[in-house]
Amino acid sequence: MMKKRISSSRIRVIALMTTGLGLLAIGVMFLMLFDQYPASTQDFSTVPAKVNFPAPELILKDIFGRQVSLADYRGSVVLVNLWATWCPPCREEMPTLQAFYQKYKEKGFVLVGIDQEESLDVVLPFVDEFGLTFPVWMDEKYEAQQKFNTMNLPSSYVIDRGGQVRLMWIGGISKKNLEKFVPDIILE
Repeated sequence: MMKKRISSSRIRVIALMTTGLGLLAIGVMFLMLFDQYPASTQDFSTVPAKVNFPAPELILKDIFGRQVSLADYRGSVVLVNLWATWCPPCREEMPTLQAFYQKYKEKGFVLVGIDQEESLDVVLPFVDEFGLTFPVWMDEKYEAQQKFNTMNLPSSYVIDRGGQVRLMWIGGISKKNLEKFVPDIILE
């Protein structure tokens, strides 16, 4: 009996065809997955961590130069948002935060935006650009980051009416996640 030898070039062609078919199959699976879950319905923003610790004592100045404190808001639900004008996710979430504040401010909700280590001449144009109507505080020495024990921007914390921090976000917040997690605390 004669054994046929397959040439090495023919083996390479078969291997390449098999690899190509495998990659094609993977591509088809991804297309089917994305068709089932369209990107427009995906929310890739940060989901908050549930926490339970007392809100820190924090005294700063607002953009008008007045001394302000977190203790001034005891009895309200407060979302503290640490941000900076140069931070892309901070800029991206500002319209969402502003809209959420407008929607819930009559229900005892306050949003406090705390700018980290920037001067008033940088912060005021940002406030105007985004039409921010919630309180904006200045933190030129990173006191808020130290008190909340974070180095990340944006970082956000939801404080309940009794002064306990209940939710913590590290990263940008979407409208979907704000609406999913915060109203229950506001309406308690």
